Amino acid sequence: MVITDRDLIPAARRIVVKVGSSSISGDNAHQIGPLVDALARAHGRGTQVVLVSSGAIATGIPYLSLTGRPSDLATQQAAAAVGQNVLIYRYQDSFDRYDIVAGQVLLTAGDMENPTHRSNAKRAMERLLDLRILPIVNENDTVATHEIRFGDNDRLASLVATLIGADLLVLLSDVDALYTRPPHEPGAEPIGFVAADDELAGVEIGPTGLAGVGTGGAVTKVSAARHAASAGSAVLLTSTQLVARALAGERVGTWFAPVVRDAGTELRATS
Repeated sequence: MVITDRDLIPAARRIVVKVGSSSISGDNAHQIGPLVDALARAHGRGTQVVLVSSGAIATGIPYLSLTGRPSDLATQQAAAAVGQNVLIYRYQDSFDRYDIVAGQVLLTAGDMENPTHRSNAKRAMERLLDLRILPIVNENDTVATHEIRFGDNDRLASLVATLIGADLLVLLSDVDALYTRPPHEPGAEPIGFVAADDELAGVEIGPTGLAGVGTGGAVTKVSAARHAASAGSAVLLTSTQLVARALAGERVGTWFAPVVRDAGTELRATS
């Protein structure tokens, strides 16, 4: 199904939702509950939902008695090993309220570049969805290296959405929309709609234009949105606090229209 407008979101067959580290770890760990509530409502109406969740390293840091995010790879991997376990427990504990079972899927950039690994990942997620299991995807930080990391889970979420043919990709962060310039600057205005062929001329997209969210920012989110939209998935960029309204089809956030291909002809959604 091609989702050309927010009004069609409740009818989506398959949705990928990505949430960043700062939205569900540390002082914001309490947001896992409301996020799960929104995902469970979509799941309950028959939509197949995949969650791409950052946060393993951030969640693991306190358990290693560290005062901040480690800079060396080995300690990041150790924090991820501990944090991923805790993070999945928190999600499953919350999903238990709805009798929804989550399944963990850990991927590296190398997995998505290797045809065999990519095919295996697709088959596993397809089967999980068919069984009404809700996959929770994250980068496999414990084995990933600096050279082959995704760098941010916005890119991972876009690749997952393309891999499984998602109707919609929802990118969540601390900011409610894409703005014409970094939202803390005077004169910044929210952008409600981005057409498939819109080059966003005049829009100032800085590396932290959506605030310091994990390793991503406005640049990574716009890049991920363009990638997914070019493959036919609509994309909605908004804040974690607005996820329930977003999945209900309300007019929140920034909508990236998908490229629509029909009978070999490429059309571009404009509304």
